[in-house]
Amino acid sequence: MKIAAGAAVAMAVALPALPAAADTPDERPDVPVGTWLAARTQPAVQLTSFTYTGTVAVPTSTINQAAFNRLVEQATATVASGKISSDERSIAKWLFQQIAADVDTYLASTTPERTVEAEVGGLCTGWWVTPDGYMVTGAHCVQVGETELSQLFAQQALAKFNKQDAKEIISGLRGLEADEEIVKLAQQIYVTFNTNHMQLRNLKQSLSVVQSLPGGGVDKTAKPVPAELVSVGESYPGKDFALLKVNGQQNLPTVPLGDDSDVRTGDTLYISGFPGLVTNTPFFSLESKLEPALTEGPYNAKRTTQTGVPYIQTQAPSYHGNSGGPVFSKDGKVIGMLIAGTVSDNGEASESESFVLPVGIIKEKLGEKNIKPAQTTTTTRYNEALNDFFRRYYSDSLPKFREVQALFPNHPYVAKYISDAQQAISAGKDESPKPILLWVLIGVGVLVGVVIVAVLVKVLRGRGRRRRHSEPSFVQPPPGAVQPPSWRQLPAGQVPPPAQETYGQGAYGQGAYGQAAHGQAAYGQAAYGQGADGYGPVAYNAGGYGAAPHGSAPDHANPQYGSAPDHGNPQYGSAPDHGNPQYGSAPEHGNPQYGPAPDHGNPHYGPGPYGYPAPPHGQAHPHSGEQTRAVRYGQFTPPPNDRPS
Repeated sequence: MKIAAGAAVAMAVALPALPAAADTPDERPDVPVGTWLAARTQPAVQLTSFTYTGTVAVPTSTINQAAFNRLVEQATATVASGKISSDERSIAKWLFQQIAADVDTYLASTTPERTVEAEVGGLCTGWWVTPDGYMVTGAHCVQVGETELSQLFAQQALAKFNKQDAKEIISGLRGLEADEEIVKLAQQIYVTFNTNHMQLRNLKQSLSVVQSLPGGGVDKTAKPVPAELVSVGESYPGKDFALLKVNGQQNLPTVPLGDDSDVRTGDTLYISGFPGLVTNTPFFSLESKLEPALTEGPYNAKRTTQTGVPYIQTQAPSYHGNSGGPVFSKDGKVIGMLIAGTVSDNGEASESESFVLPVGIIKEKLGEKNIKPAQTTTTTRYNEALNDFFRRYYSDSLPKFREVQALFPNHPYVAKYISDAQQAISAGKDESPKPILLWVLIGVGVLVGVVIVAVLVKVLRGRGRRRRHSEPSFVQPPPGAVQPPSWRQLPAGQVPPPAQETYGQGAYGQGAYGQAAHGQAAYGQAAYGQGADGYGPVAYNAGGYGAAPHGSAPDHANPQYGSAPDHGNPQYGSAPDHGNPQYGSAPEHGNPQYGPAPDHGNPHYGPGPYGYPAPPHGQAHPHSGEQTRAVRYGQFTPPPNDRPS
């Protein structure tokens, strides 16, 4: 029982500190908020597109001669009055300006009708809200009003017709060489006329989400995947919300929804999306175009439109193409959707005025279709792997990243993280904590070793005890030897009175156990202290049981070396134990085993097993029971039994 208790304490001392419990998936590592947030949310943020295709038909135009003749007469009168110059260039400019201001008065439709197949559309941002393919974006990202749609087709399909028609009207100026201003005026005439008389036929609309194929990342294999329009609200300044569904999806990465109360004025907001200044620029790579950009800025104020729709104003920069993108709080939850921004007179977006539809409206619209936002293992494992990766736990992150790759092979970023983690491990940068099982195995090994040593020590001491019992309790010293003191002739098992003469300089001091025996040579300054036999004022302090080689007070608190009770057991003993057969009563200290001073210098208790070097534990090791109790547990409370708590 004593051995088991001692071994348990030894294991508690030897067992290294176990690593701290793993962080929760949502706990941010020691990296910037934007870095952590972008890595977590990018997989769920996708580039979306809407496309209209159709046949564009416009009539051929002709000059309304009667109206044109009247205009020429007005020009002659204006020249005569001196309001315009009389040169042909000035007269031609004045005529084109008047026609462009009222094209239907001076131009008429005729045959043949001209047709062209055209396609128009736009790019926006969307984000997965369920693992099976429901996506949120803006209403104006999925549909366009008739007027705006006509303008888009006119810009896309009529440019060729407009140039041809302008060239013909300029040729009617009878040799007048047209400058840049006249060419622009002529083209404007036909931009207006052809747009007004254009017809759209066989109009079709399609919606798509740009996804990558398995193993392709965000480049090379990206392609549009068809999406179905499930629900659509009113474009800004209404509830600018749309819900898409991409069929055949599973285990998609998603982003969680927060609440309107999660943010307020002064908080930092983060916008994720695809700015058109990148997606519409030809010199950027496809990979660059398909990675969302993250911007941040303060929550400025809460606004409400005239129809009662709430919007958040923020200084987080946004651009054309960011529409429909999620807006996050610092905790990584969606608190709204980017819808609009102010535009200057020249069409450039203002970076200081972006407007966000609050998440409360988004939840309302999802509820109308009974859509419940959700996350799967793809998202939770990916977030856990990212946390490990950012903490440099590369070995721990790898199996989680691979699990994500198996769950969702189309994941656009996980392959890159796997590669980066493997490179970091190869470079010796891995700081993953050792598994708890390894620490347990180490502790068990230490425990087994301690138990074996303790058992061997007990067996050896038992054999020595049996040998001592077989020898006489007292041997008459040879003639001329120093006679033992009277107390050494007491019957076995009795303890001499603790007189100063007995344990002082005479008995355990300079003569018997002092300088010659337990002093300088055997148990003295090199072995058990500066005093005599561990009973002096600094016992067990300089050598074997000293402070430097072994433990502190807690080691004296274990059952092996420590407290008063243990000093009272047969192993090391208090006063009564010094009277038991192991360490002997006075008569046994007089027998040949412990003998007078010369015997304590022999190999049995000298430099061999029980001399110096020191035993394996302890610090200050008092000899008496009262002194030992003073360092038993210190300020610690002893466990209720011999088992470690």
